[in-house]
Amino acid sequence: MSAIVEPISPNKAQLIIDQQETMKMVRSSDGIEQEEEENKCNSPMNEEKDKDDERLSKEQPGSVDDSAVREDKDAEVQEPRLYIICPDRPDLELSEPFISTPKACLFTLKEGSRYKLKFSFTVSNNVVSGLKYINTTWKSGVRVDKSEVMLGTFSPRKEPYVYELEEDVTPSGVFARGLYSARTQVIDEKGTCYVDIKYYFDIQKQWLQL
Repeated sequence: MSAIVEPISPNKAQLIIDQQETMKMVRSSDGIEQEEEENKCNSPMNEEKDKDDERLSKEQPGSVDDSAVREDKDAEVQEPRLYIICPDRPDLELSEPFISTPKACLFTLKEGSRYKLKFSFTVSNNVVSGLKYINTTWKSGVRVDKSEVMLGTFSPRKEPYVYELEEDVTPSGVFARGLYSARTQVIDEKGTCYVDIKYYFDIQKQWLQL
């Protein structure tokens, strides 16, 4: 007796593909491990990305002071500090070391509120070229946002560099509220990673009382 093969409709086939892709995407409970290999520290960038980074770094305002450069030592980005600035609220500082778990969120933001990120750091020994800020955010294991900002090229100096990103607004609505996980990295054009922090935060209907 020959087997009867039931044809699969296009809609059903697409549903199966979508389900398979979803299973690939949600590999961990918080989503942070999804892109460990993609954003792995000290990994070489591909050739086209290097060209883009080189072009962008030349357009940034970071200055180079040749007198402070030491050719015999590698560049170091030190004392990195990341701040979340919200109007009429105390600045939130993200700096290592800290402990952040789903039960111990690092901070809480109000839905629909305005905020911006401020990043400060010092550079020593040598020039850092194509310094880039990368931030990835997940909710329920699904990536909901990924942003990359070229900071520029910076020469060594004792005074910290300060860089403020453009103002943004937190999402709002019942589906936007809840627990998020995030990963923040600062990487140069060679793939050297100077900052790699993972943390949890919460979006709620109202601000927490100070």
